[in-house]
Amino acid sequence: PKYCRGRLLDLGCGAVPFYGVYREYVDDNICVDWENSQHDNQFVDVACDLTKPLPLEDVSFDAIILSSVLEHIPNPAELWHEMSRVLKPGGHLLLGVPFMYWLHEVPHDYYRYTEFALRRFAENSQLEIVELEAVGGAPFVVADVGAKALASVPWIGNLAASMIQGTCAFATRVPPILSFCERTRARFPNGYFLVARKA
Repeated sequence: PKYCRGRLLDLGCGAVPFYGVYREYVDDNICVDWENSQHDNQFVDVACDLTKPLPLEDVSFDAIILSSVLEHIPNPAELWHEMSRVLKPGGHLLLGVPFMYWLHEVPHDYYRYTEFALRRFAENSQLEIVELEAVGGAPFVVADVGAKALASVPWIGNLAASMIQGTCAFATRVPPILSFCERTRARFPNGYFLVARKA
């Protein structure tokens, strides 16, 4: 609610998991993904390759969401430039990226970004960082890696993975463990969440 308004661009939208969250705050949304997506493309308004210039007008969006997409872009600086180009002055980019995370959507998994890389990309794209947070922490990283590794074990893998993730979700509500997550988040992030504003 703080950053989404007006016309929103959902880049690399996939199955549009955030639509239910942002729909009441925006007037219009445009969903973009490429034709080779591993997700169902039924929600796509514009099919295009995010590694090429976006077929969208300059300064035409008030907000952009790019979640778990940037790591799949072989030339990320070009996409940052394009996002800045289509974003209106005062508009916001909401971006999430994994960091300590397994390989996914192979072979199109190219990078992991630190907060320092994200700051540099934003600065080089004339975007001012409003928020930049590490998410997760050591317990989340261990649980996530363990669960994903066990998921490939025949018969019991998925059950074991669900148990680990469920236990972690419960345990991290306990104050000492939550505090441990917070203390280790900066050095052991699962990923990052960034909000940047176009001046």
